Amino acid sequence: MSGTRWRKSTRSGPEGGECVEIADATSAIMVRDSKDPHGPHLAFTITAWQTFTNNVKAGRLDVEG
Repeated sequence: MSGTRWRKSTRSGPEGGECVEIADATSAIMVRDSKDPHGPHLAFTITAWQTFTNNVKAGRLDVEG
């Protein structure tokens, strides 16, 4: 994972908090907790990540309460 370029959403505030970071790999999108950069990460296929982000943008994954 050395040399991987992680980035936060432009919607993440400068004060930190509950943020995730993502990184593009050759065949996957990786996701990690920004507060634990040396901890575990999740890897998603590019198709799975696109499906997830499309569902988020469409409001299909909103959680009530």
